[in-house]
Amino acid sequence: MTEAPLVSVERVTRRFDSPPAPAAVDDVSLEIRRGEMVAIVGRSGSGKSTLLQLIGALDEPDAGEISIGGVPLAGLSERERTALRRERLGFVFQSSHLVPTLSIAENVALTAIVAGERRRSWGPRADELLRHLELGTRGRDRPVELSGGERQRVALARALFARPEVLLADEPTGALDTATASRVHTLLRSAVGAGTSSVVIVTHDLETACIADRLIVLRDGRVTADRSFTPPGIGHEEVRAHEERVRRWLAEHR
Repeated sequence: MTEAPLVSVERVTRRFDSPPAPAAVDDVSLEIRRGEMVAIVGRSGSGKSTLLQLIGALDEPDAGEISIGGVPLAGLSERERTALRRERLGFVFQSSHLVPTLSIAENVALTAIVAGERRRSWGPRADELLRHLELGTRGRDRPVELSGGERQRVALARALFARPEVLLADEPTGALDTATASRVHTLLRSAVGAGTSSVVIVTHDLETACIADRLIVLRDGRVTADRSFTPPGIGHEEVRAHEERVRRWLAEHR
């Protein structure tokens, strides 16, 4: 029996201006399976971030239906939407949105702290994630002491901390250098490695798009192309060849 999609988007439209102005998201339908990493790409203003916010229950469509794990978002109260976001979703935005009065480690483990857990239960995982992102010595610092790129890494660690079913990331490597972006790619791949979570990335970056199993192209709010790719091996030539295939495909469909 085929497993139901983890994310289902059915004929979703979102408008910010009345017709004849175009919709930000226009009659979009797609499904995302558990264990899938999907990159949503397109030019600026194509509707990528709006679609991500709709999937994340941060905005509501004007038409159509969205379900997460079989739960329709339509009709949920604000309290129920908040609970769904907290329990099933993880977010990485272009702005890190860290709590300035908390330490870096506390920001990473924010969901556990809000739930009343003590540091001995959440500390080891927070420390492990920070080490993976080359921030192992910064756990006691405050966000103001970090650079923009470091704060973005903390935001990613926070999103991964609770092992969300769906991780939604808007330009997760946009403020990072090449080496740090590579570490972020590894963490994102590990999030789907066990097959229990899905990752949805909005990105302009070719190397970030290339780590995805599937690419979805948006143009003027509509899906114009959708293709699955087999991730490359670890060899340098394989990776370069894969990037070239993806680059050519994107050039044809953007």
